[in-house]
Amino acid sequence: MALSAKAKEILDVLDMDNPKMGDIKKLAAKIKKDHELALELWHTGEFTPRLLAVLIMDKSTLDQTTIEAFVADMASHEEANRNRLSEWFMANQLMKSKKTAALIETWANHKSPTLRRLFWYHQARLRWTGQKSPENTEILVSEIKTNLASEDPEVQWAMNFTAGWIGVHDPQYRKELIDLGEEVGLYADEPMVRGCTPNYLPGFIEVEVAKRAK
Repeated sequence: MALSAKAKEILDVLDMDNPKMGDIKKLAAKIKKDHELALELWHTGEFTPRLLAVLIMDKSTLDQTTIEAFVADMASHEEANRNRLSEWFMANQLMKSKKTAALIETWANHKSPTLRRLFWYHQARLRWTGQKSPENTEILVSEIKTNLASEDPEVQWAMNFTAGWIGVHDPQYRKELIDLGEEVGLYADEPMVRGCTPNYLPGFIEVEVAKRAK
């Protein structure tokens, strides 16, 4: 589709190779909400214009169908950028509305790995931000124990991340989650980096619990 003059002007100033989130946010603040422009930028299929599009789209247009369409488009990106874009979409649009935030809670078994990943990332986020542990923790632990080893790799990371924060904030589940991490062995071969929390579940729980004991 032919781009408008405004869209072409924006594409000329975007850093397509090394986008800086601060610069994208400043540009979005100047544009403000412009859903038609957002759709133009989104349909370029390029990663950087899509980051900007997320910030200027109209959240009132988002429902299950439109979200699924946007997420299907994200499949064209390699995994790291797909995950980065979907998390950006969640933080800057989906969490801004009670309606769409509630939809995230329904995606635990969605056919889309990206939406399942957002479900689990959201569950982790609820815990690492220091809120009281939600009432679904027991259910989540059961699902993690059943599905962690066999999930799609991009979902595994978010599920494992949630397990880590449950192990940190809910001591009654700590041992069984450490045992699960040892049994599954997910990320066990990743090198430990001084000062960083490892992805390996037993190490994650150990490091984060120790931080809070100081």
